[in-house]
Amino acid sequence: QVHLVESGGGLVQAGGSLRLSCAASDRAFRSYAMGWFRQPPGKEREFVAVIGWNDGSTSYTHTVKGRFTISVDNAKNTVYLQLNSLKPEDTAVYYCAADTMGRGNYRTQGGYDYWGQGTQVTVSS
Repeated sequence: QVHLVESGGGLVQAGGSLRLSCAASDRAFRSYAMGWFRQPPGKEREFVAVIGWNDGSTSYTHTVKGRFTISVDNAKNTVYLQLNSLKPEDTAVYYCAADTMGRGNYRTQGGYDYWGQGTQVTVSS
């Protein structure tokens, strides 16, 4: 069983920055891809970004492209999400997820088999 632990959330003013981290508990952990999703208050969980574990290829939802950056540190089994130029509409619980099966459906929740517990990001106007 792999545990993913997010950290780095908090309260920030609009225009500010945060860096979220997601650490995998198992040193033998290997995934095909790591994704970030978010769930705004009263809304469904939505895709934010994904990174290929080995080749570092990335993809973002259009609402965060140019403001958020996903990266991975293979040695630390940790994936990061740098959030810049934050807006109030970025307020959400942010979740990281791992695809260890190579499903390839990176923009959907069903494409991942392990999830973290979530970290709250609140952006004030």
